[in-house]
Amino acid sequence: MAWQFLQLLLLALMTAVWGAQPRTPQDKKDLLNICMKAKHHKTKPSPEDKLYGQCSPWKKNACCSVNTSQEAHKDVSYLYRFNWDHCGLMKPACKRHFIQDTCLYECSPNLGPWIQEVNQSWRKERILNVPLCKEDCQSWWEDCRTSYTCKSNWHKGWNWTSGSNQCPVNAACHPFHFYFPTPAALCNEIWSHSYKVSNYSRGSGRCIQLWFDPTQGNPNEEVVRFYAEAMNGAGLPGA
Repeated sequence: MAWQFLQLLLLALMTAVWGAQPRTPQDKKDLLNICMKAKHHKTKPSPEDKLYGQCSPWKKNACCSVNTSQEAHKDVSYLYRFNWDHCGLMKPACKRHFIQDTCLYECSPNLGPWIQEVNQSWRKERILNVPLCKEDCQSWWEDCRTSYTCKSNWHKGWNWTSGSNQCPVNAACHPFHFYFPTPAALCNEIWSHSYKVSNYSRGSGRCIQLWFDPTQGNPNEEVVRFYAEAMNGAGLPGA
């Protein structure tokens, strides 16, 4: 288990290097069930019985509203005016991963250990280096290989003069694998290191799942408990 603890320490060091300030919780419980201070998040997580579509797995306890869950499924929605089709129509198989990514970001109350303070006009906090299960990243990358984009970092550098994001001048559209040659390149870089692909697999209790069957419970609750205990010096479960 020593190497796993070393991984956690390295993750903390990487967070420090990126210059963000972590939220300082009073105790472990503050990390287990919390919403970010961001553009569309609720102040506190609570049930939302009518969450829409791919966001519905979080309906028992969500940081997003019904309206946010509906907008997460739209092209160029009011959430961020982001155009998935900036290089022609994104394939549905690819787009569903971005919808799921949006649902996790907006709805999940289980991202506490990775919430960082930021000084941005549209949010006070973000997530950084969330350990994404390797299979979820792999399938995202595989399903998007035949879709097109013009950038590797989608957080910044767009032309917003039209009201939604357009490719910068001289930024050519290529298949995803041109800008993201590996699954890790996609998942780690596309949102400025919001995610860090984990070596752990789905069901391990050590990585965050984008996709899960809510009838079997939310597996990310176990994951956040593991990392919260590590961050609060309680040792590693099962160590």
